[in-house]
Amino acid sequence: MTENEVTGAPLPTEMHLTDQVKVKEPVTDALNSEVSSKKTIIGIIIGVIIILALIIGGVIGLLSIEPAETARIRDIFIIFMALQTLLTGFVLVILIIQLSRLINLLQNEIKPILDSTNETVSHLRGTTLFLSNNLVQPVIKLNEYLAGITQLMQVIGLVRKSPKSK
Repeated sequence: MTENEVTGAPLPTEMHLTDQVKVKEPVTDALNSEVSSKKTIIGIIIGVIIILALIIGGVIGLLSIEPAETARIRDIFIIFMALQTLLTGFVLVILIIQLSRLINLLQNEIKPILDSTNETVSHLRGTTLFLSNNLVQPVIKLNEYLAGITQLMQVIGLVRKSPKSK
């Protein structure tokens, strides 16, 4: 190991891969996102093919068994569909309740805050107009008149020029 000339601290003689700064290039990120989107599309296509194969296999299986068994499977499937419909209805009721709570929040809490903010902004606008008309403009006019009088006195010779103004 050698020593750092400024601090005198020992310097490492070899650097490990973990010590180096890794920089990603934008081209690599674009290629990675393109590859991942292609993988996603391929996965979806494979999933659809598997679902179609299962449906076709189920239909063929139902055709090969006795009609009484098929009727029993149909009845069980109808019961499951009814349960799914009940669950979907329950979820929709919860969604409607949450939506009504959101609308209530917007009308009763957010709208008054926005109205108050608008009122405050209009008051600030009026205050700045008042200050501009009654304070800033008179001060600017006074400075104009004083500068004119000073310039007139310098031209006449009653006042010397200050060393700062050139």
